[in-house]
Amino acid sequence: MKTAIATVCLSGGLDDKLEAIANAGFERVELFENDLLSFNGSPADVRRMIEDYRLQTITFQPFRDFEGMPPALRERALTRAERKFDVMEALGCDLLMVCSNVSPDSLGGIDRAAADLRELGDRAARRGMRVAFEALAWGRHINDYRDAWEAVRRADHPAVGLVLDTFHILARGTDLSAIRAIPRDRIFLVQAADAPKLDMDYLSWSRHFRNFPGQGDFPLDSFMDALAATGFDGLFSLEIFNDQFRSGSTRQVAVDGHRSLIYLLDRLHARSGHTVAGLTPMPPRAKCLGVEFIEFALDDQAAVPFESMLQGLGFRRAGQHISKQVTRWRQGDINIVVNTEKEGFAHSYNITHGTSVCALGLRVDDAAATLDRAQLLLDMPFRQAVGPGELEIPAVRGLGGSLVYFIDPKTDLARVWDIEFRAVADGSDKGDAGLQRVDHLQQVMLYDEMLSWLLFYTSLLEVDKTPAQDVLDPGGLVKSQVVQSDDGRLRLVLNGSQSGRTQTSRFLSEAFGSGVQHIALSTDDLLTTVRQLEANGVKLLPVPENYYDDLEAKSELTMELIDTLKAHNIFYDREGDAEYFQVYTNTIEDRFFFEIVERRGYRGYGAVNAPIRLAAQARLGGRPL
Repeated sequence: MKTAIATVCLSGGLDDKLEAIANAGFERVELFENDLLSFNGSPADVRRMIEDYRLQTITFQPFRDFEGMPPALRERALTRAERKFDVMEALGCDLLMVCSNVSPDSLGGIDRAAADLRELGDRAARRGMRVAFEALAWGRHINDYRDAWEAVRRADHPAVGLVLDTFHILARGTDLSAIRAIPRDRIFLVQAADAPKLDMDYLSWSRHFRNFPGQGDFPLDSFMDALAATGFDGLFSLEIFNDQFRSGSTRQVAVDGHRSLIYLLDRLHARSGHTVAGLTPMPPRAKCLGVEFIEFALDDQAAVPFESMLQGLGFRRAGQHISKQVTRWRQGDINIVVNTEKEGFAHSYNITHGTSVCALGLRVDDAAATLDRAQLLLDMPFRQAVGPGELEIPAVRGLGGSLVYFIDPKTDLARVWDIEFRAVADGSDKGDAGLQRVDHLQQVMLYDEMLSWLLFYTSLLEVDKTPAQDVLDPGGLVKSQVVQSDDGRLRLVLNGSQSGRTQTSRFLSEAFGSGVQHIALSTDDLLTTVRQLEANGVKLLPVPENYYDDLEAKSELTMELIDTLKAHNIFYDREGDAEYFQVYTNTIEDRFFFEIVERRGYRGYGAVNAPIRLAAQARLGGRPL
């Protein structure tokens, strides 16, 4: 397939869009008419600019309200088309995309539409051009791709073909089986878009909430299977209308677009063996075996209270790096790395963000293959000089410029703690708290970044997304999206907010960018763990009494258990027979905190408790509620 992207997908002026599209690795572009109209130059100037970026204009679009016009308006529509052909000639483009008519003046009838398309095809052919007809989901008479195809079939003209747009097809839930019977040479263009499931009119849904494949809820894989059955190998483009994209980074959105196409076509290849020209076969998505380590970047002064907090949580100093000011802290299967180096990546990260998580180490089935896949997905690899006796651990750039390292069990990477660290004695008098593993991490990001990082994780790792939720913060709504592996070895909570007053937004301001806001650690017995934390001097987030009064009213818990939960500031949630217990530490530097959880068959994240927790944290921080 010959992949492309429409200029309407991106923010900025036309020159900015084209630069970003070219730099993202695209070779073809759909030119949206408004981008041409707002450009301060002629169509010939646009053509030269497009060619300077080594791009090819595959489509000029859209041409609206054409077919089915009454006689008095039909000739005017054909005259408009001739003007479009003039522009296309100057642009060096040979395909005009025609949307089905939405005008109240239009008349129905497939034969009438076919006759109009045949006439338009004659005029296009005389100029060495073609037209492609698309059924808008809100079209007045033609809003189903099957009717659009019937109009094209009856037009029976070599210069008239069909557009298949995934939004218009999947938003209506249209049956896909008829696609398989369409001759591939009659499909002139396929436009791909995903979208969240929303209950709203098609026009508003389409104009504001489309997103790239893999970022929404549409069954795009089923569409691709039907398309592949035709043998289609023609023009395949992204056409996205999205308010987040319009306010986001032009460069990043273009990269996301290309990544989404690579991922979509890779899934098709993996399912069916369908060969896609120009697509390099990739290793499969990496299976995540857990979080190997979490690395914090700190200065010497901040490291003192932070390491004291780790001791209170029951961690033990387990190793010192052989050549760097890097310390390993361990409890159960959890490794926390404290990096106080005075130069290098972590030092630079600390200067920018303060005390923060600068890197995550993920255990994967094959580290080298994971890095290969990441690079083919346009993720940014990271390399730095390594000292004698040190390992070069594969890594890519992650959220907020942090790093994501990959460690596997079948190479020397599995022995990183033995190779790069020497054992040290720990003199802490604090008791082990029974923490076993990393349960989940919450990453805070700009609202406009959420779809980007959702695609980053789901395209690279064997994880799935759960339905997004809105969480009520005292300062506004926070959108929360979870990506997780089936076995729960990796759980990431992605949070973003459009309000500047939420805890999420304050974190972004205080940390100078996106990052990890809290780490949840799991235990098999939360009550025993909490008692040890209290004995170790750890201050837990106080929970208001009203919470437990409500818990008594709405649950079947015994008063004895409720009193115990209340005495230790433990939150509780239940889903069927599954139970969830959770506590929170006070915040570190007024922005970062730990959560301790116990799961009893529970797969959620205590979302019902989030507003109470957020209000308690705001209150403790002296902020207005």
